[in-house]
Amino acid sequence: QVQLVESGGGLVQAGGSLRLSCAASGSILSFRAMGWYRQAPGKQRELVADITMLGGMINYADSVKGRFTISRENAKNTVYLQMNNLQPEDTAVYYCNAIRRLDQSNYWGQGTQVTVSS
Repeated sequence: QVQLVESGGGLVQAGGSLRLSCAASGSILSFRAMGWYRQAPGKQRELVADITMLGGMINYADSVKGRFTISRENAKNTVYLQMNNLQPEDTAVYYCNAIRRLDQSNYWGQGTQVTVSS
C-alpha cells in the first residue's frame, strides 16, 4: 500500500512563505519521480514542480520558477516544496504525486490547502 501524506499548508499574506512536505510510506527510491500539483477554484489541475528520485532532475511550471524550490530527502522518504514570495494566484489545493518505477502507477496524496491573501 502506497501512502502519501502532505503537510505544511496554511494561510499567508502575499509575499510570505510556506514549506510543504510529502512523506511517503516507503522508500521514495521505489518511485521514478515525485512532484507537486495544484488545483485552484475554476481551474484545471496543473503541475507545479517535479523531481526524479535517482538523478534529481527538476522541472518547474513557468508561473513558479524562481519562487518555488522542490527538493527530496531520501533518508526521510520525503519531498518538499519551499514556496517563497507567495501570491494570491498561488491559492490552491496542493497535491503530492508519485510515479512508481515498477509499473509507472500514479499515486496521490490527500491534498493540502494553500491560501494567499492580498
